[in-house]
Amino acid sequence: MKAFVVDKYVKNGPLRLADVSEPEMQDNDVLVQIQAAGVNLIDSKIRDGEFKAILPYRVPFILGHDVAGVIVKIGPKVMRLKVGDEVYSRPRDHRVGTFAEFIAIDANDVALKPKNLTMEAAASIPLVALTAWQALVEVGKVKVGQKVFIQAGSGGVGTFAIQLAKHLGATVATTTSAANVELVQSLGADVVIDYKSQDFEKILSGYDLVLNSQDQKTLEKSLRVLNPGGQLISISGPPDPAFAKSLRLNLLLKIVFHFLSRRVRINAKRLGVKYSFLFMRADGQQLSEITSLFESGTVRPVVDKVFPFEQTKDALVYVETGRAKGKVVIKVK
Repeated sequence: MKAFVVDKYVKNGPLRLADVSEPEMQDNDVLVQIQAAGVNLIDSKIRDGEFKAILPYRVPFILGHDVAGVIVKIGPKVMRLKVGDEVYSRPRDHRVGTFAEFIAIDANDVALKPKNLTMEAAASIPLVALTAWQALVEVGKVKVGQKVFIQAGSGGVGTFAIQLAKHLGATVATTTSAANVELVQSLGADVVIDYKSQDFEKILSGYDLVLNSQDQKTLEKSLRVLNPGGQLISISGPPDPAFAKSLRLNLLLKIVFHFLSRRVRINAKRLGVKYSFLFMRADGQQLSEITSLFESGTVRPVVDKVFPFEQTKDALVYVETGRAKGKVVIKVK
């Protein structure tokens, strides 16, 4: 099969279009013929080697973390899915590789594709939707009447997180550029801040939850817009000791993450708020719940551009510019 592979860890390194063997299946796997694949910034970070300490891949490996397609084969232990099902997924770590024609995925990571969405739209969803779900529902436990600040509202995670927070009954603030104000308002944002001309710290106060996706300076400022008892959930770091423990990392990495997050944890404690780092995980059951939100029209996908499979490298470059509104997708078949 055709696939785009990473031959070595290097910053801004090339992807190589290669002929590779079809993936080997395990007993609880489904083999998916890929119709479309979402492109995420984590693809660049993994290629660059930024996550090599916690997510080591043996080169060469196939890149890609979002998929929509059709099941063409099932393992002997798979019960709830069948050949011909249209599905989507964010394959679990160490088993990614959606920039290809086929992928074998653990059935527990797979959900039926929303019936009202195209393959391209469905492929834009899993990683960002699961990230927002785990932040706002699982960890944040957002309740009706709470105030939620979601950074970078026009990005992949932001466009879904705004809609999910509104569905949960929250008042939502977000940051974006002036060009994207109408977009984030159409998704449900109540307070929109132009990050180029306004300082959100001077505008926002009394928030219950912040979903942080930006740099250290923004994170520090975000702590100060929270109510006492509020929480900041960061998907951009720094990783904390609880994250290291959950991944059962070695002692050295536990020490490194302890010191990387020490400052923000101290500042959070001083302000009477909570800090946690979230690294999303694959979860087919959660994705099934998300499916119902799309099928009911409660939320909608936001897709900026669709690239043909042959232009996968161009799609990744476009994502790296940070200018995409919502998601970028590759049409494989």
